[in-house]
Amino acid sequence: MNTIGLAKTGCSVALVTALAGCGSFSFGNFSIGSLNPWSGTAEQVRSAPADATTYTCEGGKRLVVRYLAADKTVMIVFPEREFRLDATHAGSYSNGRAALPAQGDAAALEEAGVKTYTSCKKAAG
Repeated sequence: MNTIGLAKTGCSVALVTALAGCGSFSFGNFSIGSLNPWSGTAEQVRSAPADATTYTCEGGKRLVVRYLAADKTVMIVFPEREFRLDATHAGSYSNGRAALPAQGDAAALEEAGVKTYTSCKKAAG
């Protein structure tokens, strides 16, 4: 085999090997699934922490709240972020940008002056 043919064959093998990492690998009945750690069929849904209170809100929205430090602080838990609110007076929490009035089994969330979660009721369970 000449040098150019050997180089083409080597490049082809390298290319096929590199591209195998972008998808799944199978040979006959043998398959090892995806070799790419960033590939997946669906985004995983983050579950609520065990010590959190879940509220069901208007529009089918779900609000997850963790009450901390004898109810003097709460954490609002979203799939993509969490943030802290401190007690301002009985049943209300704020950090200056967001506010959570919570009375009994009802709550609401306002962010930057916009009511983002309304008519929230504590979920059963």
